[in-house]
Amino acid sequence: MGDRALLSIVVPAFNEADNLVLLYERIAAAMAKLNLDWELVLVDDGSEDGSSDVMRELHAGDPRVKALFLSRNFGHEAASTAGLDAAQGDATVLMDADLQDPPELIATLVEKWREGYDIVSAQRATRKGESLFKKATAFLFYRLMDSLVGWHLPADAGDFRLVIRPALDAFLRCRERNRFVRALVAWTGFRQATVPFERATRHAGETKYGLLKLLDLAVTSITSFSIAPLRIATWVGVLIILLSLAFLVVLGARELMGINSSGHVFMGAAMCLLGGVQCLLIGILGEYVGRTYVESQHRPLYLVRESLGTKPSSRVDEK
Repeated sequence: MGDRALLSIVVPAFNEADNLVLLYERIAAAMAKLNLDWELVLVDDGSEDGSSDVMRELHAGDPRVKALFLSRNFGHEAASTAGLDAAQGDATVLMDADLQDPPELIATLVEKWREGYDIVSAQRATRKGESLFKKATAFLFYRLMDSLVGWHLPADAGDFRLVIRPALDAFLRCRERNRFVRALVAWTGFRQATVPFERATRHAGETKYGLLKLLDLAVTSITSFSIAPLRIATWVGVLIILLSLAFLVVLGARELMGINSSGHVFMGAAMCLLGGVQCLLIGILGEYVGRTYVESQHRPLYLVRESLGTKPSSRVDEK
């Protein structure tokens, strides 16, 4: 790494006007302590609260601040990808705009980079302001993903991470529409390290990830990186067949012993259970078929309406 390497800091934002000025000030203060050139790439993901005006003001005051304005809200994963596409640095830090990812930690990420690591993830040691339910589901989600995807996904690590240019270029070759950025970065297989930090509460505004969005992200991540649900469906079918055969054997034995079985209620419940299992398995199959259909459309991941200080990526999504 050269003495004056360029570090890109990518921040996707949706309705984060109240956070952006303080975010910039803390990033600038943190970067002043490092022997690095830097750029801040802000991505406005169709905000409706004046975030774009704040970005323009920041760019006017500091040309190191650059901005992409997407034509509409494409979602956090697509907005993150837009910023990563535009990043020009020898290494890039991806972080959120709500200040739960502390800019002061960038120095520690850079230190690990200088030690020779390619991907440095910030790992949440605590989750202040989050409910017990969210903490429990996050704990289960990361452990489940790590067991399903077939490679190591750092537990309790969000999108806040540093990625060197070769690893970022490898990530940017992945152009699927159903995206889970942190898993795609880990998939590249470059040398990884984690740095623990205390995650603060959101500075201002409201979280954009409610329960339904988190559930959708979980489904996307599992179906995008593993066919385990399809295999589970197969084994559930085998289990039902074996249980049904066992039940028939028991009924036959009772008849031979002269015991009359009045099992209408039981049979009705069993049929309802079987129908529910069938609907579940068809739904799992439908998830994969639907996502295959979306990928076959080859639509761009995002559209840029305007840019400041940087050019949108000239990348044409691979077909």
